[in-house]
Amino acid sequence: MLSNEISKIYGGPGLPDSTIHVKLRGTAGQSFGAFSTSGIKLELEGDANDYFGKGLCGAQLIVYPDRAAQFKPEENSIVGNVSFYGATSGEAFIRGMAGERFCVRNSGAKVVVEGVGDHGLEYMTGGLAIILGQTGRNFAAGMSGGVAYVYDQDGTFASKVNGEMVNLESLTEEDQGIIREYVDKHFQYTTSNVALALIQDWENQIGRFVKVMPGDFRQALAGRGISLADQIRDKNIVYQDITVDVTQG
Repeated sequence: MLSNEISKIYGGPGLPDSTIHVKLRGTAGQSFGAFSTSGIKLELEGDANDYFGKGLCGAQLIVYPDRAAQFKPEENSIVGNVSFYGATSGEAFIRGMAGERFCVRNSGAKVVVEGVGDHGLEYMTGGLAIILGQTGRNFAAGMSGGVAYVYDQDGTFASKVNGEMVNLESLTEEDQGIIREYVDKHFQYTTSNVALALIQDWENQIGRFVKVMPGDFRQALAGRGISLADQIRDKNIVYQDITVDVTQG
């Protein structure tokens, strides 16, 4: 409802980042932050259920465990299944793990999380996912766009990937810069111990990240002279010279 009111006045671009900052404590139900637009920042101390960030379209979502929690966030799910289903833009930082089918059909959101269940990034077409921990099986099935960076601490990640449409690659300097930017943000917003440990031992730990990149997507960017960093910053750069007149039959 809040995003609807913003959109009626300011249209698709919404408001400047963090114009409206809502800080909450407790357990959120399903679809926390669903369809939230630019200018909204939702910060949750606690946990959330399924469809966290569904259809996210410009807002920033932050979630971390309650101050009284005794568990290790990186070993426990803090958001449910099907988080960020159909997200189109925005950012999210999750101190803890997510359930299954994480970022399915994500087309532009940029998300950091500390582990995911099975079928992560299924049919993803754009955006960025940084996984600072374990993944489940069938990772990146049908992934045709966007990029993922997975912290493969124990060297088992490759066996969990559906390699039909993606390649596993070593990092370039550009990749390292992208990861560092978002790991720094993750620590800033969530005080994550995982992020802190990486930052403190960056030179040794950055080499443990694996890049997941769809082959056709890589070729499309290269063919148009678009850098990965620019595409992550603004997904519309890929489509800026494609015009469709929907008024014609």
